[in-house]
Amino acid sequence: MLSRFEQRCREAFGPDRLRRAVALGALTTFKVGGPAEWLIQLQSGEDVRRAIEIAAEAGLAVTAIGGGSNVLIADEGIGGLVIRIHGGDAEALGSSRIRVDAGLTINGLVRWTVSRGIAGIEAWAGTPGTLGGAVFGNAHFRGRLMSELVRRVRVVSGDGRIVDVDAAEMEFDYDFSRLHRTREVVVSADLEVSEGEPGALRAIARDSLAFRKRTQPLESPSAGCVFRNPGPGDSVPDGIPPSAGALVDRAGLKGAREGAAVVSPAHANFIVNEGGATARQIRALIERCKVDVHARFGVTLREEVVYLGYPELDMRSGR
Repeated sequence: MLSRFEQRCREAFGPDRLRRAVALGALTTFKVGGPAEWLIQLQSGEDVRRAIEIAAEAGLAVTAIGGGSNVLIADEGIGGLVIRIHGGDAEALGSSRIRVDAGLTINGLVRWTVSRGIAGIEAWAGTPGTLGGAVFGNAHFRGRLMSELVRRVRVVSGDGRIVDVDAAEMEFDYDFSRLHRTREVVVSADLEVSEGEPGALRAIARDSLAFRKRTQPLESPSAGCVFRNPGPGDSVPDGIPPSAGALVDRAGLKGAREGAAVVSPAHANFIVNEGGATARQIRALIERCKVDVHARFGVTLREEVVYLGYPELDMRSGR
């Protein structure tokens, strides 16, 4: 017999959208992670709102994921309802602003804007994940922050209300937004853009993608950069760049491994899955990097990657 929760989901989304005990590793860029107790893939803001409302009535925790980058899902999986927000579109709101669905991939957004002569997003070519995740973590690349483009964010609150939040109220900081604190779920964002020439924009996008291919181990599963770069308050020893990758490298950890999890020889701020790695192995290697860097240089590395399915860390929103 169907539970009240299952029945409500069937009524709202059809008989086949809600699935039970779905392995999540295939939905992440790390390619690791246990099952979701319940999983549903949605796209529209109204559907996300309704799913959160139904889960709240059933007393189920909600975890939102997008493209599955920048997250480490526990081997035991995630309890409650996992909403995968994936797919969507963008629309122009005049000549200087666009509205983008949270589930649209950054690369899809780059293609959409470049083809229409819309400037502002092209340098983000090659960025993994979705717009929702980029807003959640205030994604950064070559000194630029996603928050520089964001003007308004539409979110769903924990009790199922759709709320528009101005950028000034998003509490954006390096690798941070208010969403870490509030557990609100992004469903769309308004970005400031300008006009551009498609050929020139395409050249910038190609340059950004080439830079990533030169400097990052894109051929292996990873979550992107594992650690945040040191901030102004961190005392990095003279002669070492204020870079998490440089600190891990100087600590002699390039190539270090735990099982099939390896600190990338190409970029020490990446941990790659050589095939069959577990979340437990990856987390152990993260902790080893933190311990060794602190012992060697006195610098405390802080994770950029978001842990999901770890009750002691309680982070329920990811990219």
